[in-house]
Amino acid sequence: MKRSERMMARLTGRRGERVLAGAALAGLAASAGLSLLVAPPDAIQGEVQRLMYVHVPAAWLAYLSFTSVFVASVAYLMTSRTRWDRLAAASAEVGVLFCALTIVLGALWGRPVWGTWWTWDPRLTTTAVLLLVYLGYLALRQMADSPGRRARWSAVLGVVGFVDVPIVHMSVVWWRSLHQAPTVLRPGAPTIAGSMLAALLVAVAAFTLAWAYLITVRLRVGRLEERAATQALSARTGGRPSDGQLPSVVGVQGRAGSDA
Repeated sequence: MKRSERMMARLTGRRGERVLAGAALAGLAASAGLSLLVAPPDAIQGEVQRLMYVHVPAAWLAYLSFTSVFVASVAYLMTSRTRWDRLAAASAEVGVLFCALTIVLGALWGRPVWGTWWTWDPRLTTTAVLLLVYLGYLALRQMADSPGRRARWSAVLGVVGFVDVPIVHMSVVWWRSLHQAPTVLRPGAPTIAGSMLAALLVAVAAFTLAWAYLITVRLRVGRLEERAATQALSARTGGRPSDGQLPSVVGVQGRAGSDA
């Protein structure tokens, strides 16, 4: 646990943030070139198939975000460290963004291919439920009347809500579905042309770097928000936070555990 905390601290520092920003920009530029100029259009779907190079990475990053919420929530329940609560909150916000993007891009693809913007297909329905679960998670974080309860309630929901992630992924296998079956993560060789597969893998890598950058920025904003709230509370109570230390709102209010 301590090793993972040290690694997270290095990645979320300002230097790590700048490195991630540069790598993400380079990766997205390479992805755009491969997706638009190198990979051919699909033989059946035509140019609309190019949405796949954003739709699939967005879905993957929704999975990754909500997995991060799950891991950080478990870590918070085990350690009561606010840094894990911050990571869970940041991951949930970014995950909701990518989950919504997945649904919107799927609708844009479905209109010309299926002839409808939306259908109650198992994959679409379970993805919509997933989005609602984590919108509820974010709403819960605004409702709790104390930071301690907010963190604990959110952590519990972050663990329970993760159950829908494997259901979404396996929905096209477990039930009859209009949605395309897996073409890469499947038994046997991927059923996709080599140039398309290369473009897709580069897109996934590039968007993952962009996801990591967004997470680091949101974590930094979260730390600044906590510092501002703590300083405001200290001003009202006459206390002063220690120099050189990033205080925790939760710690000021007497919550068990530290943010060290």
